[in-house]
Amino acid sequence: MKQSVMEEATKPLLEQYEKGDFFFSSPTKTLLGKGKVKEVPFTERNEIPSTVKELLHNAKQQGYERPIAVGAIPFLPSQSSKLIIPEHVHIEETEKVKEHDFSNEDIQYEVRSFPSGEEYEEGVKAGLQSIREGEINKIVLARSLLVSASKAINVPELLYKLASKNQHGYTFAANVSDEVDNKTLVGASPELLIAKRGNQIVSNPLAGSRPRSKDPIEDKRRSEELLSSEKDLYEHAFVVQEITRALKPYCKNLHVPEKPELLHTETMWHLSTVITGEVADDSISSLDLAHVLHPTPAVCGTPTEQARQKIQDIEPFDRSFFTGTVGWCDENGDGEWIVTIRCAEVLEESLRLFAGAGIVEGSIPSEERAETAAKFKTMLRAMGINEEEKE
Repeated sequence: MKQSVMEEATKPLLEQYEKGDFFFSSPTKTLLGKGKVKEVPFTERNEIPSTVKELLHNAKQQGYERPIAVGAIPFLPSQSSKLIIPEHVHIEETEKVKEHDFSNEDIQYEVRSFPSGEEYEEGVKAGLQSIREGEINKIVLARSLLVSASKAINVPELLYKLASKNQHGYTFAANVSDEVDNKTLVGASPELLIAKRGNQIVSNPLAGSRPRSKDPIEDKRRSEELLSSEKDLYEHAFVVQEITRALKPYCKNLHVPEKPELLHTETMWHLSTVITGEVADDSISSLDLAHVLHPTPAVCGTPTEQARQKIQDIEPFDRSFFTGTVGWCDENGDGEWIVTIRCAEVLEESLRLFAGAGIVEGSIPSEERAETAAKFKTMLRAMGINEEEKE
């Protein structure tokens, strides 16, 4: 009898990760997938949950006692997901990541912004014009950093550094290679799209942000200002309302706090609302719910289709898996799916980083640009890069 899940490991799963594996760590559980039983074929976005359910059932019939589907889903529904059923899945409780000394090999990096900062601000202005004309209510606009390295990038080391600096978030690595490039999607997201265990669900949308400050007094001032900001509270309420509306048809009950709280990462303050509930039908899977929610207004805008089209008109690059979702789902429908932010696509000697900001009436282009710069720091610091990007 084949065994898909092995609970015990000789060393922490983070240290067992090798490039090409699937790694996913939440505040409570760490999952490592190795090998591949089956790859989920390209299908229409709305057919992915049922296709995965069928493949998990088939894997169970083949002797895999606890098959799990893992992987990444891109931002655009027209693009192919990268979901597989691993040959082996190791699961353990998440533990604090110990400090680790890596080799001090000198790697030189060249960092370039695409679009440039000025071009990004022009894009924000175009988004604001669409809002004023009533085409959309909110739009999330992103930019990317193109990073060239002097030698091959050590993906396991980068993943370890991300995990050590983001102990309370979601650290991930997924093989998203295509016919042309050997790519790994790696990142440390603070945002939970949906988690399901039994009939209980949790969603933790984030919208409204401020960069952290090294000065404790200034850092506190920024957090308090965010918590009282009319513009940011408006933006956050938009996201919470849409997620609540999307989840209601699938739930017996939902608990939605009246006001957001503050959540902090190493680099950012966020407005955060933890939505909890109970599904009406136990057969509804975490992937079903992820499909219903993705993309949220926190990464796209509202109305969704109009905002998504406007993003494609304004942004001069392909988001690919950025602002998609990464996670896992087992045969019982339990699973966790996070919003793919604070991430990079890693090639052999280059990376492409992404960061975005929510644009609503009252947004100031220069401030939105500064917000994206602060969000880039999660990945840049893990790489040991402190320089500003070149325009």
